[in-house]
Amino acid sequence: MIRNLKRVSVLLMACGFMVGGLMVWASAVLADDRAAKDGDTVAIHYTGSLEDKTVFDSSENREPLEFTVGDKNLIAGMNNAVRGMKAGESKTVSIPPEEAYGPYSEKLLFEVPTKNLPPGVKAGTPLRDPEGNMVMVKEVNGEKSVLDANHILAGKTLIFDIKLVSISDAPPAGTHPHAE
Repeated sequence: MIRNLKRVSVLLMACGFMVGGLMVWASAVLADDRAAKDGDTVAIHYTGSLEDKTVFDSSENREPLEFTVGDKNLIAGMNNAVRGMKAGESKTVSIPPEEAYGPYSEKLLFEVPTKNLPPGVKAGTPLRDPEGNMVMVKEVNGEKSVLDANHILAGKTLIFDIKLVSISDAPPAGTHPHAE
């Protein structure tokens, strides 16, 4: 009994509240030894930057990013980074291009007639191709222009500062557990 009482008091300090003498547990793991694994839904706060310290994305001043660990729609490096983390843990990871948006490919550069582009377009202008894919205008040279279909972060090593906020068994908000 004394051992269990000691464990309960440690948990009380970690979770921080009781109701009517009973411990109230949230559906998400907040103070536990549970480590994130494939199939778990996690919520993270993050800041993504490049090797030169340029920040390209952050969840600061937003809700945490929620996703299912192992989801193929997320870059592999992020899935790998959160596996084994526990709620409340923070870390910084360096994700190589092969685990992020892939290497930069010259095969994804396309020469097109400038007349087919919107008037006044300049290098660096993002556009959507007829299929809805994002492309970047790389060069505008008179009658010919070059479009770049690489992801804007292709070929780059990404640095993420991650804090794992919670782990749960429930699917991410807004998803259906049997959706494909």
